[in-house]
Amino acid sequence: MSLRQVGATIQPTMDDEENDRERDALQIAPASRWKRLSLQELRLVEDSNDMVGHIVARYGVDECRARHDVDALLNGRVLSALSR
Repeated sequence: MSLRQVGATIQPTMDDEENDRERDALQIAPASRWKRLSLQELRLVEDSNDMVGHIVARYGVDECRARHDVDALLNGRVLSALSR
């Protein structure tokens, strides 16, 4: 996390706020797409492969189909870098 000092206080930078919003979006979007996955479960997802595994387990869909759906949802974003 990058911080900047303002007077006697330290505040998060705009980049941190932007990353927080992006991380939140990456957690909410799958929850709205796959309703059987709770936000608590999605917070524990480590990366896109882990998410694919959850979708296959919960919905019984083919792994290739789940991978396609996850890749489309992430749209080039890296899940593991934003979920921590």
